[in-house]
Amino acid sequence: MENVESMKAFKAVEAADGISFAQIYEETMPSLYRLCYAFVKNRADTQDLVQSTYIKLLQSGKVFENGEHRKAWLIVTARNLCKSHLRHWWRRAEPLEAVDGALFDPPPEHSGVTEAVLNLPDKYKMLIFLYYYEGYDTKEISNILQKNSSTVRRQLAEARAILGGVLDEEI
Repeated sequence: MENVESMKAFKAVEAADGISFAQIYEETMPSLYRLCYAFVKNRADTQDLVQSTYIKLLQSGKVFENGEHRKAWLIVTARNLCKSHLRHWWRRAEPLEAVDGALFDPPPEHSGVTEAVLNLPDKYKMLIFLYYYEGYDTKEISNILQKNSSTVRRQLAEARAILGGVLDEEI
């Protein structure tokens, strides 16, 4: 029964957008993975959150105006899932790494810039991700995040200043 429901969801997404779910996944998964990883800094949680984002897409039955509208919806949905995940009560408990570090993969190597971006507050991290990694301009970001364009530009400038200060200290 569940497989029938799943197939109906896949078909509904494909009929609404005219492209296959596999194509949507291939086009958007790298961006969503980078975004989720920037928030949770953990590969397993990142994979779960990306999967949850696509499940929400299948469950929504939403018809999008175009590919950019769909991608923006996926980005906002992934961000909201990440924020919910980070607020969850069990995230505040003692980390399992403290119990037995041997259970976990070593963290991936990061450049100084990547590490600095990952350590930014969430409101700046999202702006940096959308502007530099995804190539959106400030007007598009303001539409995606439903913020005033001047607010986006100001926060982007603040994020750059924070990054500049952190990177200057490392040099």
